[in-house]
Amino acid sequence: MNINTILAQEFNLRQEQVDNAVALIDDDKTIPFIARYRKEQTGSLDDQVLRELFDRLTYLRNLEKRKAEVVSAVTEQEKMTDELAAAIENAVTLVEVEDIYRPYKPKRKTRASVARDKGLEPLAQLLLEQNEQTDPEAEALNFVNEEKGVNSPQEALQGAMDIIAEDVSDNAELRKELREMCAKKGSIVSAASGEDADEVYKNYFEYSENLSKTAGHRVLALDRGEKEGALKVSIKVPEGEGEEICKAKFVKNHSRCGELVANACEDSFTRLIFPSVEREIRAELSANAHEGAIKVFSSNLRQLLMAPPVKNTVTLGLDPGYAHGCKAAVVDETGKVLDTAIVYLTRSKGEAERAKRVVTDMINRHGVTTISIGNGTASRETEQFTAELIRELPRKVSYMVVSEAGASVYSASKLAAEEFPDYDVSLRSAVSIARRLQDPLAELVKIDPKAIGVGQYQHDMPKARMDDALKGVVEDCVNSVGVDVNTASYSLLSYISGINSAVAKNIVLYREENGAFTDRKQLLKVKKLGAKAYEQCAGFLRVPEAADPFDNTGIHPESYTAARALLDRCSLTAADIGNADRIRAGVEKNDLAALAKELGTGLPTLTDIVKELEKPGRDPRDELPPPLMRSGDVMELKDLTPGMELMGTVRNVIDFGAFVDIGVHEDGLVHISQLSYKHVAHPLDVVKVGEVVKVWVLEVDEKRGRISLTMKDPNKPAPKPERRRQRSKTDKNRRPDRPLSETLGSSLGGIQIRRRGAR
Repeated sequence: MNINTILAQEFNLRQEQVDNAVALIDDDKTIPFIARYRKEQTGSLDDQVLRELFDRLTYLRNLEKRKAEVVSAVTEQEKMTDELAAAIENAVTLVEVEDIYRPYKPKRKTRASVARDKGLEPLAQLLLEQNEQTDPEAEALNFVNEEKGVNSPQEALQGAMDIIAEDVSDNAELRKELREMCAKKGSIVSAASGEDADEVYKNYFEYSENLSKTAGHRVLALDRGEKEGALKVSIKVPEGEGEEICKAKFVKNHSRCGELVANACEDSFTRLIFPSVEREIRAELSANAHEGAIKVFSSNLRQLLMAPPVKNTVTLGLDPGYAHGCKAAVVDETGKVLDTAIVYLTRSKGEAERAKRVVTDMINRHGVTTISIGNGTASRETEQFTAELIRELPRKVSYMVVSEAGASVYSASKLAAEEFPDYDVSLRSAVSIARRLQDPLAELVKIDPKAIGVGQYQHDMPKARMDDALKGVVEDCVNSVGVDVNTASYSLLSYISGINSAVAKNIVLYREENGAFTDRKQLLKVKKLGAKAYEQCAGFLRVPEAADPFDNTGIHPESYTAARALLDRCSLTAADIGNADRIRAGVEKNDLAALAKELGTGLPTLTDIVKELEKPGRDPRDELPPPLMRSGDVMELKDLTPGMELMGTVRNVIDFGAFVDIGVHEDGLVHISQLSYKHVAHPLDVVKVGEVVKVWVLEVDEKRGRISLTMKDPNKPAPKPERRRQRSKTDKNRRPDRPLSETLGSSLGGIQIRRRGAR
């Protein structure tokens, strides 16, 4: 099996793209570096495709390793045949390999192994022949041996049937057929574990659904309910069908021997095969649900990290609270703390008036233009206080409610203590909330991604897989933006390509001891930052103070010669860098493809160089719509009426819809069915975290604190549904139901995400 060939076919990529990408990965190049600076080799594959390619590469290599182990184990037993070797070689999943290896795998003590020890295997083989002239009871008399523990013909026959049952269970082709039958016709069912079962799982007390239609979020709910002891969950298949499939493969006739073999087949399915297949199916359903949830979490995290920053503003951060007051912190345009205070908004009218005076003074004294409010306890009261206060100010001040998830985790962390040793834990949280509005990426990288709270069932996910996926997202985001090497925290630097936590701390230590970096080459003087690390990190680190203007761009040092030649060829100078019109006018006089060839560089790299020259150190977040800032009245649930039109910010996207902040304390839910008039496969296809959307109120449940929203304009008629062509029976026959591993987009023993080609 040529792994690279398989990857090219699965991802619909050219063989050259895959070969080069795999070679770069094997050379320990990071995904961000490959995606940004090796576009010629990979055909401009983006970081997400490269990560999927890497995951699949790892799976296939583990598959090959396991195949070699199985071949070695069977060969040592001197049982290897050409047919068996071919079957192992042609297996495409780890499950298939394990099914093939099952008959040769050392087993613990079983009923069949006990029967074999008693010498009953010849009797089992005799029964399997199913000769119509054979009298099984008479033959069984020959195997009665009290010394071996076989005291009667009936015991001998039972032992022989146990051996047959195990052999039936070990048949790889049969297990595959039964697994596909279960996936096609099976259902997952659940019931309450008892009268005192948690009412949270009420929807699953009498639940049944076809396996192929079970959504990931329902699988996760079932798993959690079962884990907490509230639910009993199982797989059901059509009664008797599994047994009939077994008998069809092993029973030859209706002779007395055939009847015994049929009984053994029934026993094999109910006692051995189905419990095993049920565990496999449950494990696969959970694995797919986990992968789907991690994908949603990753997408939400990416959008949250890449939210447009509110730049060049003095910001007041408010961390709401009741008993311990509302913590306030003012930070300047660079995030430096200017002032802090604790005010009490809810104790009494007098305290509220004093709070207004204190906050007003902070705003006026420091020139605050934006206010960032955490969305936790007392958030609504704090927002109401802020809205009233800014209406009384002589100049424009706007505010935004931001997620404070993880703020308390950060404020109590070692990193926060190092960053703000002179501030109380609660005040550190207010600083973090202010900075989240100014630069979400720089602030949120300080927090464990799982604590940020976008997604569903994140604490039920496999830790290693979750950590890898989310770390990859943060890494991609940080490198796509780039960082100022002279101001970035070590937590931000540690996500830069080629830099680990130790090297990041050494960079901070170097600038503390030697002053600001003045060029990129100085990075090579940092302890433990060698040539290989420099190659991968240099292009992502900006040096604003550098004499060489290229050091403050995303142009890699290896391309400086080409960049200078480009300027010269287009009659431009270093002074023109940043003048987009001048750069564009100079470049347009030339054929860029021909120029790339002349300069000895690739067209994708030269195109990126031109973009950097037009806008040095460009921030991709600047191209996104700005966040929704508020300055009007704060609404309550009672103010909402069905049909009301509102603008809101998407706070979280999950499998069944999206939660939208519309300016009241509770986020409203736009169910997946209300996202669009068109069919929506997943909410992520329509909305993203941080996106500003127009919604209409459908229903308000004040008692339960729930708001139902829609993105379908109620004032416009619904478009006529598109007519779908009815497929003929012939068409249907061309598309047989796929096995569970294909239907759910994975294979047992390793996750396989649905693939996509280069964009």
